[in-house]
Amino acid sequence: MTTLSTTENVTAKVDAAVRAFDRLRRTSPTERAELLEAVAQALEANAATLIPLAQAESHLPQARLTGELARTTYQLRSFAQLLRAGDFAEVIIDHAKTDTPLGPTPDLRRHLIPLGPVAMFSASNFPFAFSVAGGDTASALAAGCSVIVKAHSGHPELSATTAAVVRDALVSAGAPDGTLDVVYGQQSGIALLQDPRIAAGAFTGSTWGGRALFDVAAARQRPIPFYGELGSVNPVVVSREASKAKADAIATGLVDSFTLGAGQFCTKPGVIFVPEGSTIPKLAQNALADAPAQALLNDRITAAYADSEAHFHQVAGVDTLVLGAVTDVGVTPSLFRTTLGNLLEHAGTLLEERFGPSVILVEYPAGADLASLLDSFEGSLTVTIHALDTGDVGIGDALDRASLIAGRIVWNGWPTGVAVSAAMTHGGPYPSATSALHTSVGVTAIRRFQRPVSYQNVPDLGLPESLRNANPLGLVRAVK
Repeated sequence: MTTLSTTENVTAKVDAAVRAFDRLRRTSPTERAELLEAVAQALEANAATLIPLAQAESHLPQARLTGELARTTYQLRSFAQLLRAGDFAEVIIDHAKTDTPLGPTPDLRRHLIPLGPVAMFSASNFPFAFSVAGGDTASALAAGCSVIVKAHSGHPELSATTAAVVRDALVSAGAPDGTLDVVYGQQSGIALLQDPRIAAGAFTGSTWGGRALFDVAAARQRPIPFYGELGSVNPVVVSREASKAKADAIATGLVDSFTLGAGQFCTKPGVIFVPEGSTIPKLAQNALADAPAQALLNDRITAAYADSEAHFHQVAGVDTLVLGAVTDVGVTPSLFRTTLGNLLEHAGTLLEERFGPSVILVEYPAGADLASLLDSFEGSLTVTIHALDTGDVGIGDALDRASLIAGRIVWNGWPTGVAVSAAMTHGGPYPSATSALHTSVGVTAIRRFQRPVSYQNVPDLGLPESLRNANPLGLVRAVK
């Protein structure tokens, strides 16, 4: 049974994380890669213990959790591969020159170094992939940072067991004590983030929770970066031509996407623009006729979903095509419809993110500028566009407008399902994230926990190994 962490307990854990960081930052990329690989192996070896715990605390099915654990170990190994590839430090060596237009320049050598101990806040809806051993932890460890995780209240026993597995694997592979630890309770999380020795924070969750923590990080005497992945409506635009040509496929794909995982993904499509007269609303309504109930993560989320749907159902100008219900085994999906004019009139309500299997279809009139449909949206993780080709009227402008509000643009697909790829951007302008400069998925997520340092005219023996002439670490370097 886990217990809430005390202030003294949090301080002691940060003490250990500081000592661990002083050793971790000096480890070679190969050594850190071996640590990550050891954690991945340990998680796989303990799957028979971890997955049932996750089932009991999250209500997620075994198949989903098995796949999520595989994603977690894949993330760890992806960062290990990044470290072995040698380009993560972004080394630039600019030799001294005498003949530039600005006159002589010094010898300058730049690389990225780890920030320091990181406070990581777990997500409720991904008890493996965005929790104790998830992508934020993996990317921070890869950078050479120690990590203290604030466990999510939705899966405390899983968090404790996972942390024990990870700690044992790290220590056995040669990591110092304090490389990873866990604290419990909301106040402990705040105390952790306020500790002046914590160098960065990472969070996946709600907009209000993430913003509150972001404000704590910014209000410190020495503010620190706080990388929050918060809320997103993930709008979808369907062109008139696409609606005519493939309405069945779009309706089916929409239902599959917004009900996937009971609508508890941050990339769930929430607002779908279809042309007036489209058959997509009716087709989607029919597809939901026999939709099964699905369990949400916990009773609090279930109650919030029921309240949200009841309120949404009462908004003026909103037609209820399917109204979700709370049953003994979970919740059923909701499907709403409105006009573009009504969406704009009630944007404060209709454009809010809703956690659960619920979506609203917005019918736009003939001649509507597709790009302008996106004008009412704040930052979003994704924008999806369904069209026949880029020759469809207004699609080029819509794609351009989408790039201003989203971190990922999906063409003729659906946003649920975030590939762990070097090219993935999982983030976007606020409120989808607190920093539009980074991603929380994919190996470039390591960049959140690094900072650049330049050395000017420092002799070779005084340089860190990554910048020495002989390149003893074998890193990829740009030499000018």
